[in-house]
Amino acid sequence: QVQLVESGGGLVQAGGSLRLSCIASGRTFSRYDMGWYRQAPGKEREFVATISWSGGLTYYADYADSVKGRFTISRDNTKNTVYLQMNNLKPEDTAIYYCKAVQSSRNYWGQGTQVTVSS
Repeated sequence: QVQLVESGGGLVQAGGSLRLSCIASGRTFSRYDMGWYRQAPGKEREFVATISWSGGLTYYADYADSVKGRFTISRDNTKNTVYLQMNNLKPEDTAIYYCKAVQSSRNYWGQGTQVTVSS
């Protein structure tokens, strides 16, 4: 069982930045595929970014088109933490952001952190 705890959400003006963090439990964090998803009111949860283990020390990052060039996903395996740096935030980025871990083909989700971008 993998436990995830997100933090870093808040209220920010359009054009501002936030950095989300997600701490995961477990001894094999470096092999977890990690991702960020978001859910806006009245909408389905959607993919934001993932950083996947490709073997050894290689990771592959992928982004939704809506956040490419503005968001950056990264990880610190020494801290069992994945980050989402969000720059040039827009009102349409307002949502609850969820951290996801994939370990041994099982999906685990955090409780979410609210991001609100005012215009």
